[in-house]
Parts: sequence; structure tokens; C-alpha cells
Amino acid sequence: MRSVPPHPRPLRRFLRRLLVGIVLMGVLVVGGTAFRVWQVARVDDRDHADVVVVLGAAQYAGKPSKVLEARLRQAKALYDQHVADYVVTGGGRRAGDKYTEAEAGRKWLIDRGVPADRVIGVGEGNDTLGTLKAVATEVKDRGWETAVIVSDPWHSLRARTMAKDAGLDAWTSPTHTGPIVQTRETQAKYILRETAALLYYRSTNASADGIAIDEEVG
Repeated sequence: MRSVPPHPRPLRRFLRRLLVGIVLMGVLVVGGTAFRVWQVARVDDRDHADVVVVLGAAQYAGKPSKVLEARLRQAKALYDQHVADYVVTGGGRRAGDKYTEAEAGRKWLIDRGVPADRVIGVGEGNDTLGTLKAVATEVKDRGWETAVIVSDPWHSLRARTMAKDAGLDAWTSPTHTGPIVQTRETQAKYILRETAALLYYRSTNASADGIAIDEEVG
């Protein structure tokens, strides 16, 4: 006669259920965050604000990379549509660079017709968090509060979250041109990257721009 295996011990059963619950919770958190990254990427909010803020990306000897140029084109379109009366360009310099990302962005905008006194360069910060903290300080010092953040679609949720944490009333108008939005494969990679970076930021309040896919962005 076949023996009946003993029932699992209560502690073993509890630990098994706990492990399953933790895994399910992790899946829900990651999946929910990825959905929000995708959802906010589709929002183009052009309500009037005090400033348009362009987040920096790579520049080469003062010439914006394709990623940064796409962001600048979006910012100029918002300025031309009177979404804001001022544009703030953000971003510091990498080791060995002569120009900051903010300087490259400011020059690009001025060369294309935005008045010099309407473009404010904030050449500080080597990542999203550092740049937005410096930008928020500059904006608030001028008595302004509201900002439209311009970056890549998948970067929008994390940038908006950091801007609000820095004290700005912020929303987003992402660019939908440039190399980051050209293929579904690229889009999927950046959604995964931004999901990880946002979860890291929410857990540690630290930047995660080191999770780079492209040197022009990271």
C-alpha cells in the first residue's frame, strides 16, 4: 500500500506563500511603473507655464547631439506657440568638454531666432537629478513656479517626478522625433531603462542615469 506523503509543515507553507506574494508584488510594481512610463510618454501638455525647461544631452564642441537637437526643436516650438515666455536650457559638461550642454542648447535656440534675453542657461548637473535641482533653484530665485519639461518621451515621468520633488509645479511636453523614438526596439529598451531608473530613484532619492543605453543620453 502506497504511503501518503506528509502535509507540508505550516512554516514551510507560510514561507512558500510569502515568496509567491513577494514575486507577484514585484511583478505588479515593475509592470505598473512601466505602464506609467509609457502612459506619461504619450502626454503632450502645452498649458501655459512660466518657463520651458530643456533637459541636457550630449553636445560635441558646442554642437548639440541629435538627441539634444530633437529636444531643442520641441522647446522652440513651445516658445513659438507662447506656451512660455522663457526657455531654460540645462546640463553641465563632461570631463574634457569646453562647452556645457546648457551653453550648446542656448546657442542653438538663439541662432534660430529665440531672443537671447529669453533663454537662460543653467550649466550645472551631470545627470537628470543634478540638472533639475540646479534649474529649480534658478527658476524659483526668479519668482517663477511652473515649468513644462522637455525631454524624450520615456524620460518624461522620471523628469517630472524629480522636478516636482525639487519644488517646481511641472508637467511634460516630450519630443517625438530623434533617434530614441525611431524603432519599437529602441522604445522598448528605453521604457525598461526608465522603469529601472525611476524605481531606483523612488527607493533611494538618488540619480540612476548611470543605467545608460546611449552615451548621448546617459
